[in-house]
Amino acid sequence: VWQHFEAQVLPELLATHPAESPLRAWVVGCSTGEEAYSLAIGFADVVSRIPQFERQGLQIFATDLNADAIAVARRGEYPASIAKAVPADRLARYFTCHDDRFRIASSVRDMVLFAEQDVVLDPPFTRLDILCCRNLMIYLDQRLQQKLLPLFHYSLRAGGVLMLGSS
Repeated sequence: VWQHFEAQVLPELLATHPAESPLRAWVVGCSTGEEAYSLAIGFADVVSRIPQFERQGLQIFATDLNADAIAVARRGEYPASIAKAVPADRLARYFTCHDDRFRIASSVRDMVLFAEQDVVLDPPFTRLDILCCRNLMIYLDQRLQQKLLPLFHYSLRAGGVLMLGSS
């Protein structure tokens, strides 16, 4: 999904988006931030590969109900074991190693605003170009899933992209 997003979807979004305004994304149920940071890193890679987009920006709103998870996400520090899942070139470019932990580069952290939010009760973000909800839906019953899908569509601008997980 991420490879397709970076190779196809993101370049198409950038090509049709006004350069003077940043893309807007919402990562729903962000937990400890991996998905939000993956989106930011993918964006940074695409922009570095395609010079015409180098001035383009990305604002990511990453929300979760769990205050402790948000605190971890804001720190942007992960155990050394992420080296098994994150390619070495990305580790070198977007992380620094401190005391057996990897910390996300400030250029990536600066793209993401983390906040506590109850997606069912609190107002949604709107006029979004990208909405990611890849892991939350598996924890919700069918009634809540059916309630959230129209809300997600409402949140997206015309031509925006909804990324869901397999659930």
